[in-house]
Formats: sequence, structure tokens, C-alpha cells
Amino acid sequence: MTAVSLRHISRRFGDHVAVRDLNLDIESGEMVAFLGPSGCGKTTTLRMITGLIEPSSGDILFDGESVLSTPTERRGAVMVFQKHLLFPTMNVAQNVGFGLKMARVSREETAERVKEILELVDLPGLEDRKAHELSGGQQQRVALARALIVRPKVLLLDEPLANLDANLRITMRHLIRSIQKEMGITAIFVTHDQEEAVMLADRVALMFDGVLQQVGAPDEFFRTPRTTGVARFFRNGNFLRGHRRGSTIHTDVGPIEIVSTSETVEDGPSVLTVRPEEVRLVNEETDQENVVPAVVTSLIYMGSHTQLTVTIGDTPWQIQAPAAFQARNGDTVRLLLPRGHVSIVADDDTATTGSAEATLAEGSAVL
Repeated sequence: MTAVSLRHISRRFGDHVAVRDLNLDIESGEMVAFLGPSGCGKTTTLRMITGLIEPSSGDILFDGESVLSTPTERRGAVMVFQKHLLFPTMNVAQNVGFGLKMARVSREETAERVKEILELVDLPGLEDRKAHELSGGQQQRVALARALIVRPKVLLLDEPLANLDANLRITMRHLIRSIQKEMGITAIFVTHDQEEAVMLADRVALMFDGVLQQVGAPDEFFRTPRTTGVARFFRNGNFLRGHRRGSTIHTDVGPIEIVSTSETVEDGPSVLTVRPEEVRLVNEETDQENVVPAVVTSLIYMGSHTQLTVTIGDTPWQIQAPAAFQARNGDTVRLLLPRGHVSIVADDDTATTGSAEATLAEGSAVL
């Protein structure tokens, strides 16, 4: 198992900065997801780790040793691409064993290891098939087996499931996760799919525009997003502006109480958020704290629940009401914002790039 450290790495293409001053420590045996929209720099970061491109500045370390001067083929980092890139003239066994052939491993050992790895990826008995005779899911398993058979220090996966249908993606997620845990290998993968990142990763590194925004366990992005942009990316656009004094946010619709934390957060203008599924509809007679009035503007029946759009003051919010909920546009409802589910986030609309980078530099975003 290998620990990977990225130290202030940046990558420029002419005037364009694809990755900006990225610091990240990935522990040995972890599975980490680089998550973000297209063009955010996540694949560029993966290619820098494997050595396909070099950083414009910064350093990459495996187990504390720089690998910048180490050629790609000697780094021990193997990449599985979105396109399977199997050799069409070779059968499955030849494709899987290709890396061992290049390393001059004996035919007997190669045959034994090919058999073992095909069983691991649930493809026993397919050694003699050609690539065009395999389904998309089988081709992806062959590509995974070809990467794993050389026993890499680090396994890198660049959107490996993007070309598969929904059911196959679920199956492959479970397979990749189980193999990674069984082998104890350090794995880093790129995806723009939040569900995939949450299901597979021990930790997620979210990137926007080449800058690392937040790093943490998957649930932290739901419970404690750092910024409005992070919250929106995880499908939470519920924001309410106010003024913080201690554990109270004073808003235009009344005071909202939050759970005090050990963090040092200055009093002053603040933005609070509550995920749609955590907001509760309550009886008008309730005297609970954190109850605010809202006006219904839209209802969409979703089967398991009703998707409700309301306005709190002039601010639109999305909430999930019971499937049987009945109301009309213009009706007033009362919403409970549970104290334990209210988060304070930085406002991306007002934060400067410098202040955002200063926040990210804090603690070097250690995994």
C-alpha cells in the first residue's frame, strides 16, 4: 500500500491554469474520488499523478519520496481509462497478461496470475474470447484486471463507468469497491457523478475551476458544506441570509438557532442552509423554535414524496413533503428548520478567490 501526497501542484496550459496550487494527502489503502464538473481539473490531476503529464510547479510524492523524475512506467501507478483500450487482435488472457509479458514474467506464472485475476473480477473461463465478443461491462472488467494484475502501488480510474448503463454501473461500483478493499490498494478515481463518489469513496475531493473546494467523508458534503457552491453541487439550493450573533442567526423571517461548534466563526453577515429532505412541515399552532412561514409556489408529485417549492420571504426553497400532502399555489405553510441540520456556509457570490484559497490552504486538506 502506498500513500500519495500532492504538494502545491499546479498545471498551466498557456495562459489557462487547469489546476491551481493543489495540496492533498491520500492515506495508504484509501479510495479517494476527485469530483467536479467537466473542465474542473480532476483528470489533469490524475494524469499528473500517473506521470502522463508533468505539473508546472509543485511536487508529487509516493510514501514521502518525490516521483517527478520517475518515468510513468516505473511509478507503479496504473490508470484505467473511460475507454477500455483493449487490444482488438488479442484475446482476454493476452490483454490481461500484457503487462506481465512486458515485465518478462514467465509464461507459467503469467497464466496462473491471469486465471486468478479473472476469477477476482468475475470473468472465469473467458480467456480465449476477443474484445469484440465481450459486453461493455465485461470489457471494463478486463481493463480493470489488466491494471490489477501488475500489482500497482496506486490504481487510478478515469470515469471508468461512464459508458455503462445504469444497472451495470451499480454492479461495477460494488465490484471495484470490494476488490479495492480486498487488495488493500490505494485507489484514486475521477467522476462527475455525486452518487458514484458517495458510494465508492472513503473521502471526496471536490474541485471547481482547478481549485480544491472541500475534502472530507461523503456525509460531510451533505451535513456541513463549506460554501454555497458546494451545497448547490450536492443538490441543495436552500439559502437564507442573516446576521449571526453567537448561536443565533437573525433573519428577516425571525431568529434561527444553530448548534454551537468548536469552530471560531466570527459574528456578522451569514448564510444558512438546510437540505430539502431535512425541512419539516409543522402545525400552525406549534411553538417550536426555528419555525418560519413560507408560501407555496409549486408542487410536483414524485411517487414517494411531493417536491414542494416555497418562498421564505423573497427566497425560493425546495422541500420534500409527504406524498399525500395537499396544497395550492399561494397557500401559506410553516416550516421547521431543525437546529441540528442548519449549516453555515460561505457565500461564493461575495467571497474573493484569495479568501477561498486561504480557507483551502488551512490544514493542507489532509485526507
